[in-house]
Amino acid sequence: MAVQPIRLFGDPVLRTPAEPVTDFDKELRTLVRDLTDTMLDAPGLGLAAPQIGVGLRVFTYHVDGVIGHLVNPDLDLSEEEQFGPEGCLSLPGLRFDCRRAMRVIAKGYTMYGEPVTIEGSELLARCIQHETDHLDGILFIDRLDQEARKEALRLIREAEWAGGQVPEVRVSPHPTLGRAL
Repeated sequence: MAVQPIRLFGDPVLRTPAEPVTDFDKELRTLVRDLTDTMLDAPGLGLAAPQIGVGLRVFTYHVDGVIGHLVNPDLDLSEEEQFGPEGCLSLPGLRFDCRRAMRVIAKGYTMYGEPVTIEGSELLARCIQHETDHLDGILFIDRLDQEARKEALRLIREAEWAGGQVPEVRVSPHPTLGRAL
């Protein structure tokens, strides 16, 4: 059981679809414990294996005092939608309103290979969809409308954790200001 470093936006593992779990062994149970410890330490509502650099279809959640996990999730989403704030441990400090299904039925397995079904609405539904997106290489900013996504990317470029310097905007010395005529 150990807290692991959380991968940040720009790490290729976050954009790579995770592989289904085939071995329900001690290593998987260790992974679930590491995910749980890391999620609680962050603190966060959920954490997917790719966020700690492991390309397997596993996530943990901590919503309304309930801590759980799901392996190889398969989701059935309601047609009714919700629109509300969402953030991500891999995009620290960013929160944007995001559209999600209001309810979800998630089928999968426990870390012991036992079939499990989780039914959730509102915050739990949002969390399950968010973490399952991570397993598919999708980030919540991908689900924002064009204007909000543009603002999110601007904030990412300016964030201290973004890894690179914010590019300096220079004014062209040419009379056309760099525009083609």
